[in-house]
Amino acid sequence: MESEEMRSIAVTALEDLKAQDIQVLDVHRLTDIADFMIIATGTSSRHVKAMADKTIDAMKEHGHRPLGTEGEQEGEWVLVDFGDLIVHVMLPTTRSFYDLEKLWGQDLVSMVEAQRQDSE
Repeated sequence: MESEEMRSIAVTALEDLKAQDIQVLDVHRLTDIADFMIIATGTSSRHVKAMADKTIDAMKEHGHRPLGTEGEQEGEWVLVDFGDLIVHVMLPTTRSFYDLEKLWGQDLVSMVEAQRQDSE
């Protein structure tokens, strides 16, 4: 339940700063590192940094502190780790290049479920 609350807070913060193409990926069946990943696009490095900062501030207001952040200096891709929730804010070219939605998407879910069935 806490990770769902965190997800909602982060999405609202990103929406408040006009994040583009916000995607929430439920990855709890794929990995132990997080329950959800949020991916959002910013229009400039300044916008990316502002969205990451706004997300951190909103989460802190609700008692959730980040475990770590990366990429704030460059602003092409800022990752904020809240434990059960990982937030990725990127420039469009960076997002397109890394294509995290495909990496962590339905194809991976199907593959993991098939492997679990084969091992049973």
